[in-house]
Amino acid sequence: MKINDFDYYLPEKLIAQSSTEPRDCSRLMVLRRNLGQIEHQHFYNIVDYLRSGDVPVLNQTKVFKARLKAKIDNSQRQIEVFLLRSVDGQWEALLGGARHTDIGSKLIFNDQLRAEVISKDFEVGSAYLKFYQSDDQVLDYCQQYGSIPVPPYVKNQPEKLEQYQTVYAKETGSVAAPTAGFHFTIELLEKIKNMGVRIEYITLHVGVGTFRPVKTEIVEDHVMHAEWVEISDRVAKEICRAKQECRRVIAVGTTTTRALEGVAMQTRVSPPYEGGGRGGCEGYSGDINIFIKPGFEFKIIDGLITNFHLPKSTLLILVSALAGNDLIKKAYNQAIELEYKFYSFGDAMFII
Repeated sequence: MKINDFDYYLPEKLIAQSSTEPRDCSRLMVLRRNLGQIEHQHFYNIVDYLRSGDVPVLNQTKVFKARLKAKIDNSQRQIEVFLLRSVDGQWEALLGGARHTDIGSKLIFNDQLRAEVISKDFEVGSAYLKFYQSDDQVLDYCQQYGSIPVPPYVKNQPEKLEQYQTVYAKETGSVAAPTAGFHFTIELLEKIKNMGVRIEYITLHVGVGTFRPVKTEIVEDHVMHAEWVEISDRVAKEICRAKQECRRVIAVGTTTTRALEGVAMQTRVSPPYEGGGRGGCEGYSGDINIFIKPGFEFKIIDGLITNFHLPKSTLLILVSALAGNDLIKKAYNQAIELEYKFYSFGDAMFII
């Protein structure tokens, strides 16, 4: 496949700069993939498309203020440090001006927080830092002094972190929000639960690899990067039970999709989802690296709630794998014509 097959033109005025308020008043496009039909609603109408016994799965990851400023070796030269995640006692980070930052350089954030550049990966433009403080101390500093890591197409930084956070965010560790979840309010979640819908939560800490542009002409040549996932035994068993009983598992967001399908591949789950053991009914905690593209065989999800994604992105490729590239192109053309809002703070799509 060629990456140009996943390209489209978007007028800049359709890039949302903030969430609709109330959030569940955003627009909702419904794609019935088996019929090739497209419907237009508002997100609060999602209740009309859910049924008792459905299992929507939400990513409860929580964004932290990952963008920091630091000086190099007590000099006056200041760089941006974009922390990604902690791995084996080191922090992976993107460094502004990384080519001029040597291995062994000391980064001074303030009197209480310092780090050393341990290694660099020029291929992906990242570095590994060793902090002299604990991960909890680093995160505390981020929350106090860091900036909210909104995407570059969002021109104005939100005043509060909660504006770039789902209402159910719980587990700190993401550098980007699972934005499909932005459309839910506490009241809407309660209404959905009262319908007999069984909402479950997993965690996937979103890294910038999710949003890295595909720079290869051939889609299959693009290299994804691992993200940390946690699914409890209880949630895994509930999902397997739903599959056994032919109840729908609905992923809220591409992050949830990658978590569920990635763990299914890791544990070699296959129909009819029998028993425990390594049959996919056990929980999982660890890295998942999965690139979902057309031709992928979905083993877990029966539907997907998502936003409208950037051209030539792995996220657009993922939704095309589920709904079909032709239907997605038709849907995106309609969305542009009807002036839906796009990207992180934009409107929603429900693929069923």
